[in-house]
Amino acid sequence: MMPLIPDSEIDRWLAEDVPFGDLTTHALGIGERPGRMVFEARDAMVVAASEEAARLLVRVGCTVDVLCPSGCPVEAGASLLAATGPAAALLAGWKVAQTLMEYTSGIATVAHRIVEAAHTVNPAVVVACTRKTFPGTKALSLKAILAAGAVPHRLGLSETVLVFPEHRVFLAGEDDVAALARLKIACPERKIVVEVNSLDEAVLAARAGADVVQLEKFSPEAVAAVVARLADTAAAVKVAAAGGVKPANAAAYVRAGARILVTSAPYFAPPADVKVSISAC
Repeated sequence: MMPLIPDSEIDRWLAEDVPFGDLTTHALGIGERPGRMVFEARDAMVVAASEEAARLLVRVGCTVDVLCPSGCPVEAGASLLAATGPAAALLAGWKVAQTLMEYTSGIATVAHRIVEAAHTVNPAVVVACTRKTFPGTKALSLKAILAAGAVPHRLGLSETVLVFPEHRVFLAGEDDVAALARLKIACPERKIVVEVNSLDEAVLAARAGADVVQLEKFSPEAVAAVVARLADTAAAVKVAAAGGVKPANAAAYVRAGARILVTSAPYFAPPADVKVSISAC
């Protein structure tokens, strides 16, 4: 499964950068001269959105070969994509395609590192990336994390049930058992996830019927304490660690017993470094 990114979105990206053509190329009179453009990885990375970069370059008049598809781990120096065409087409698509691949490959690379760290301890653990994508970039961000082996935690508010403490402040004294019972009746086909801030809240949520207890900003040691307590009282409940999960601590959270790692870290990763070389033919 990969998100659909329509041609209209690609056209919008181009319109932002080349709304009325390339003045410099036009003024120099070089637009019809043939050339070649190659995208290369400067560092090791997991590639993402090479297909969208290729589609963008085709839209401006290039012929393109995708050399590394999304999800492909590469070493420094690997060729990712090659394009040929008139200078006007190459120069019009150059920076938009490069930025697109750098941004998404940065996300994919960090997501892959978290997945890799988690799976060294337990291959069954799921790394789920949150809905905290930068507005307007959801489809690309989702493609990047999926290419890396992670999954979306939530696509938005409309398709999952996750009870935050911020919901519970409006329950006017209703206890968790009654509130979760109402949710199970209203959303019978959905899993009920409850986010908690303490060991006691985790136990209460599990006893109230939560399917997943999401531990917000717990240390690995605190996660282990919750897992141990729930093993005696609610063994079927899954434990998700959320908040602050990154490549450096993912393995520790899995060793603590978390079976789902919820993270926003990939979306704030530094862009990957993609070198672009352009030559005249």
